[in-house]
Amino acid sequence: MIDTPYRSARIDDVARPALFFALWLFTAAAVAESYSPNVDDAYPDNVYWGDTHVHSYLSGDAFALGSRLTPDDAYRFAKGETVQSTSGQPARLSRPLDFLMVADHAANLGILPLLAENPAALPETESASKSAQIIADLPPLPDVLGAGTAEEFNALRSPLGVAKAAWLYDYAIDEDFRRDMWSEVIRVAEKHNDPGTFTTFAGYEWSGSKASGRSGLHRNVVYRDGPALTGQTLPFSTFDSKNPEDLWAHLADYEERLGGNVISIPHNSNLSGGHMFSPSDYEGRPLTPSYARTRARFEPIVEVTQLKGDSETHPLASPDDSFSEFERRWRRPAPDDAKQTAEELVATARQSYARPALGMGLDLAAELGVNPFKFGMIGSTDVHTGLATADEDNFWGKMGMNEPNRYRAVFSSNYAASGYAAVWARENTRRALFDAMKRREVYATTGPRMTVRFFAGWDFEQGDAASPNLAAIGYREGVPMGGDLTAAPEGTAPSFLVRAVKDPDGANLDRVQVVKGWRDRAGRMSERVYDVALSDGRTPGEDGTSADPVGNTVDVGNATYVNSIGAAELSAVWRDPDFDPDAAAFYYVRVLQIPTPRWTVYDARFYELDLSKIPEEQPLVIQERAYTSPIWYTPQ
Repeated sequence: MIDTPYRSARIDDVARPALFFALWLFTAAAVAESYSPNVDDAYPDNVYWGDTHVHSYLSGDAFALGSRLTPDDAYRFAKGETVQSTSGQPARLSRPLDFLMVADHAANLGILPLLAENPAALPETESASKSAQIIADLPPLPDVLGAGTAEEFNALRSPLGVAKAAWLYDYAIDEDFRRDMWSEVIRVAEKHNDPGTFTTFAGYEWSGSKASGRSGLHRNVVYRDGPALTGQTLPFSTFDSKNPEDLWAHLADYEERLGGNVISIPHNSNLSGGHMFSPSDYEGRPLTPSYARTRARFEPIVEVTQLKGDSETHPLASPDDSFSEFERRWRRPAPDDAKQTAEELVATARQSYARPALGMGLDLAAELGVNPFKFGMIGSTDVHTGLATADEDNFWGKMGMNEPNRYRAVFSSNYAASGYAAVWARENTRRALFDAMKRREVYATTGPRMTVRFFAGWDFEQGDAASPNLAAIGYREGVPMGGDLTAAPEGTAPSFLVRAVKDPDGANLDRVQVVKGWRDRAGRMSERVYDVALSDGRTPGEDGTSADPVGNTVDVGNATYVNSIGAAELSAVWRDPDFDPDAAAFYYVRVLQIPTPRWTVYDARFYELDLSKIPEEQPLVIQERAYTSPIWYTPQ
């Protein structure tokens, strides 16, 4: 039996294949790190599921807002063990993850828990004295979450908000303290690293922001290396610099000085107010080739979905996409810029979301010779509870105060139960998973563990979509997600081989779409979404889009749905009908499930809450999805 907030048992994860091969051959293509294996080469035959963005109580904001789980707890939970949550409830994943990184904030790492335990352990400062008293005055969270009233729950916000401010005080800590805390992070990660079974990464979150105070430039730093190398560096924090270029310089020094490997993963671009994918640098200057090369080197992937909202695209940036309105924490791209004009709001959206940023990357590549926004896509949770779960029916919230209780669907409904990272690799090791991230052979889901393959080539045939050897054909005849096509044969358009299989413990699939963006010879950017595989015998409209809705089996009152619509598997070979061999382009796949209940509906059912009390701007029914990393076409 499995302990979750909503149900007592779930189906075990299906067994994965255990076939590993010996060698990768990389070929020179349009851009370094791209490849297309020859017919006899091995290829990654396993998809591994994980989360590179989990916070424990070592993060100051997590501790201040109630979380009390340690990094050790976080790893045990991800491995499938039962842990006691901050609110005192037993919590367990029905299906363990394959990898995890506890990414606590580098800024004041471990300070607040230490203040709570032993204030004398820190230098005597006004900040330390003030924070210690704030922490001592915090209300007992389990009592309020368990048996408190709605008024008491809502009242938590005030004292916890005061405590959160203590996260970024100056505590006059020295390098020895920082090194001790980082050593503990490395030690716990190494303790749980079990090559072939469960992989951990040492890492942290760097919390950058604009000089204006605008946050949203945050990155998670992921090391490929073990303690022998990671122990010789220190986390780079917002106290060191708020400029991402300074972070990259710190990472470059690590690689050059020690011979290690490291990447940074941007997240929550949706909340960046147009700064994450700006055509200007931190100081407002136009981007340079050097900037573009450095960013492409250290940021091969982006976290495109998580609990603070989805960052794929926005209706202002993609007005013709009927599925662009999905899990937005706020309804506008820049909630604190109320004075923006309509044109400014569109510009902000275009610089805050992944799809328009991929298009901007094509523009910048034409100008600079390097594409700074050539990234793959993953999901992760950003939970601050230590509990890496993205399931709608097993959602433990963002902070300790957002853990399951009878009132959070009213007061915390703006959070999304999302997401996970899926990595195609040959084995479950740091080296294999990290290298797959570097080459962008990864994809994002909003939680369901859908299996998705995506290849591009010039010679795929319709029968390839039904082949049991689809992956072998894909690698032999083309390139996988994250790869490059170039030099189109005369008179030939690229063909795309795609297969999506439902989560074995989840909902059927509605459709598979190919999202295309391109830059024509005149420098104009366009985008289009094509339905390439549809369930239930539906066909796309004349323009390749606008298929009829799949239907809806959700019973919101009982928080249930049935798989009487949709398909367990969808596959297709699709050839681009609008291909221009002289136009640079990107393509990625979006897979949509049939409609299912949102986590707030599961909460309402479990706690017998009137559905009318859930804020009306939050949907009761959603269509969960997956986004693959793109494949790029570059004219010769």
